[in-house]
Amino acid sequence: MSALFHARPVPAGTLADLVAGGMHPVLARLAAGRGIASADELDTALAALHPPSLLLNADAMGIVLADAIRDARRLLIVGDYDADGATASAVGWLALSRFGAKVETLVPNRFEYGYGLTPEIVRVAAERRPDAIITVDNGIASHDGIDEARRLGIPVLVTDHHLPGSTLPAAEVIVNPNQPGCPFPSKSLAGVGVMFYVMLALRAELRKRGAFASRTEPNLAELLDLVALGTVADVVKLDRNNRVLVAQGLRRIRAGTARPGILALLRAAGRDPARASPYDLGFVAGPRLNAAGRLEDMAQGIACLVADDPGEAARLAASLDALNRERREIEAGMQASALASLEGADPGAGCSIVMHDPDWHQGVIGLLASRLRERFHRPTICLAEGPDGALKGSGRSIPALHLRDALDLVDRRHPGLLIRFGGHAAAAGVSLRREDVGRFRDAFESVVGGLVTPADLARTVDTDGTLDDADLRLELADLLAGQVWGQGFPPPLFEDDFEVRDQRIVGGRHLKLRLRRSSGGSELAAMRFGEVGPLPAHIRAAYRIEANEWNGARTLQLMVEHWEATD
Repeated sequence: MSALFHARPVPAGTLADLVAGGMHPVLARLAAGRGIASADELDTALAALHPPSLLLNADAMGIVLADAIRDARRLLIVGDYDADGATASAVGWLALSRFGAKVETLVPNRFEYGYGLTPEIVRVAAERRPDAIITVDNGIASHDGIDEARRLGIPVLVTDHHLPGSTLPAAEVIVNPNQPGCPFPSKSLAGVGVMFYVMLALRAELRKRGAFASRTEPNLAELLDLVALGTVADVVKLDRNNRVLVAQGLRRIRAGTARPGILALLRAAGRDPARASPYDLGFVAGPRLNAAGRLEDMAQGIACLVADDPGEAARLAASLDALNRERREIEAGMQASALASLEGADPGAGCSIVMHDPDWHQGVIGLLASRLRERFHRPTICLAEGPDGALKGSGRSIPALHLRDALDLVDRRHPGLLIRFGGHAAAAGVSLRREDVGRFRDAFESVVGGLVTPADLARTVDTDGTLDDADLRLELADLLAGQVWGQGFPPPLFEDDFEVRDQRIVGGRHLKLRLRRSSGGSELAAMRFGEVGPLPAHIRAAYRIEANEWNGARTLQLMVEHWEATD
């Protein structure tokens, strides 16, 4: 599908104010185009974080946990099986252990027990005889599981960030910035961010009780590398509060003071932690951590994150790296089969894509849905066989459609069609009976068709306009690399017309390019990953700028993200 480049609008007054305040003109343009009105909003000092007191019930949960520590009660953390759940479990276990709690973790195998605190997981948890269960990155939709825990006499403390349904579960305490009545300004906290805030509230409560009068107070800032990893890997919006959390975690990683497991995950992928970026968290460390939950279970991932011994962390990271390679091979095969199924069809004729294949791996369908969504710019749901005979689906959406709300509308229009569903705007999960695939495909298409416009389905690439010759310098690349970019605060992407002066395949599947702007100037080194071309002689390209380090030399390099022929 052809992409239409669209330069992000920039408020002239805001741009002028930022430049007048001393900000680099290009950074000022980027900031103004992303809704930044003052330089203070780019400040990522810890003091800029919203206080835990604003997070509804965080203080109350701090009191409950402080009482549990005082009374030596057994706590069991039940986490989700993705990178957010793993990092949240690690933050909870590490912090509670340092506070003196008796705490263990339990990670459900997604293929045996499904998502969330199900009744089956509660019964498995009960075998460990916990005095309380703490959910991380799940629980807000676990009505049946929490009811089962209450039946067994086990109170449940929910920490989650997913959108709640029409009613809340009967948990003892719920901390979730998206629950009704919560005044916390950042609704985009990841599950690991919620757990970190709960630990801040617990520490404040323990301070009140004099718990640190005779021992050293744990420094929770040491856990910010985990918070940064989970936040970026979960692709939540990087509002200012999340940018602070990520920036602070990256500083620890770059300084070499991060958890041994995070450093090992980066090194297993050949990345230098001293130059870690949000990209490394989201596309290098995150996928390797997620591979455990996708193909086996996340216990191995959590073990890597909490390991204190660098050698043990390296061994676990190497195992996760191998799992990630296996995941990539499975995903490539699934993508090939999906595209073959679509051959001859026109996905653009409809508003959505729903696909099912009995041979697909349940742990990889979310990635497949993401790839198809990117390729065809349609809300996409991929379905695989579940262990209970039902189909498990994972969906990814386009910016114009709130996926969970769309599934909720399907559920209301067709009661009983969906066994269960949940998620948020960009991603969601769903379960349904195998015989209902066709009915669901039609119902989802009807709902999506009523919520989006043709313009919403036209793929566009938002850019930050062009750069002057004087700006195509390493200094600007380094300045931009010092900011925190990501979901909701997209990394800089520029556009221009180029002559393709030279191109050759490297690594078997990438293009190394020499480009010259059509307006003139010197040739520029560039890379186009995941494509072997050949490219036409003249293109309009959307590109990032970054420093390329090779044999001790640093040079400017353009990274071509999208292109269209202009001949």
